[in-house]
Amino acid sequence: MHTVALAVTDGMLHFELSMAIEVFGSDLTHVVDPWYGFSLCGPSAVRIDRYRLEMDHGLDHLAYADTVIVPGWADTDVDPPVELLDAVRAAHAAGARVVSLCTGAFVLAAAGLLNGKRATTHWAHTGELARRHPDVTVDPDVLYVDNGDVLTSAGKAAAMDLCLHLVRLDHGSANANKIARRLVVPPHRDGGQAQFISTPVPGPGNHPLAELFPWVLQRLDEPLTVEDLARQAGMSSRHLGRHFKSLTGTTPLQWLHTQRIRHAQELLETTDDTIDTIAAATGMGTSTTLRRHFHRTVGVPPDTYRRTFRSHTRPGPERDNGR
Repeated sequence: MHTVALAVTDGMLHFELSMAIEVFGSDLTHVVDPWYGFSLCGPSAVRIDRYRLEMDHGLDHLAYADTVIVPGWADTDVDPPVELLDAVRAAHAAGARVVSLCTGAFVLAAAGLLNGKRATTHWAHTGELARRHPDVTVDPDVLYVDNGDVLTSAGKAAAMDLCLHLVRLDHGSANANKIARRLVVPPHRDGGQAQFISTPVPGPGNHPLAELFPWVLQRLDEPLTVEDLARQAGMSSRHLGRHFKSLTGTTPLQWLHTQRIRHAQELLETTDDTIDTIAAATGMGTSTTLRRHFHRTVGVPPDTYRRTFRSHTRPGPERDNGR
């Protein structure tokens, strides 16, 4: 029987922890027999938000598990406890497959298990993970990363994607699909977390590009160039590039491309416009160009994105008239 140990200490997130317990700690022998041997490992009692959990074993028991799962770490500005890091390292050294869910990647990174590896975490924290751990190759777009002995998931619901991936590895696709149906979730989701990432425009403020940003956003359907943006901002292209890098972390062209994609997402979510119409409205020219860039950036085709995020509560004419 494959054993799974959930590493639990104060300061973890209950959502990801609950997902792991639901998948690996439930009695699912009617699907696969034997299922997993499951245990909670940590201090004698742990406070998780409003919940108090009793442990089955101490953290030293992680070294005896086949798979160790580290749930989300609530405050990424707080260093994980040394005893947790030591226990996770010991488990990995003993041959355990070590898995992090959401911001649990910060625990694995602090333990040194992600050095030289590709990893992910919640999109809102990928920049901080990369900054704090430069030896880790952080991928902000994917739902999870499988390095064989070390696996990491993106944020929140992506934890379920990784849990089902583990079931698929251990018990096959057919059984993973059965578990997914039981949980009323898709056994596999297309694309990555890039489709969920918000890309806000820097807010108004006392900076040289404060008037340029809204000017550009009103003209996304036009074939704007860097020279056009520089001329509007009243500065050289090189000077413009320096300001863009400082304010947005990217180049003017890449920022413009991101805003076009963001606008396309908004139109797909809120209108019935055809892909050709959206391509024109976002300055992409043709539906072929839009589909290519959208798929490359977001991870799914525009039609798939629309089906996933389509708003079903937009008021129509009848609702507006009170009928």
